[in-house]
Amino acid sequence: MLRFCPNCQSILRPDRNKGKLVCYRCGHEEEIGKEGFRIKAPVVQRKKIKDIVVDEGDYGAKMPTASVPCPKCGNEEAYWWLVQTRRADEPPTTFYRCKKCGHTWRDYR
Repeated sequence: MLRFCPNCQSILRPDRNKGKLVCYRCGHEEEIGKEGFRIKAPVVQRKKIKDIVVDEGDYGAKMPTASVPCPKCGNEEAYWWLVQTRRADEPPTTFYRCKKCGHTWRDYR
């Protein structure tokens, strides 16, 4: 349970060296009650998405296509999709995948 400083209403935080609850704003100190305190909170780690997988089986037939030349084989037709890879105030990145050779590239425009 959170405890607040009676002087300035800031959150009292545990100080491991003093063994007390301390207000870092005004310096008020209190003894730790019978309930004690917990120093470490559980850490939740989130996985970052590193790769985009496009299944070219049934899903490939449903993806939109564009007439852009493949830089690898020169084929003129590719699947495309958009991903917001940068900040929200910048345009999304367009990814292309060649229908013939499967080469994937991106366009930042």
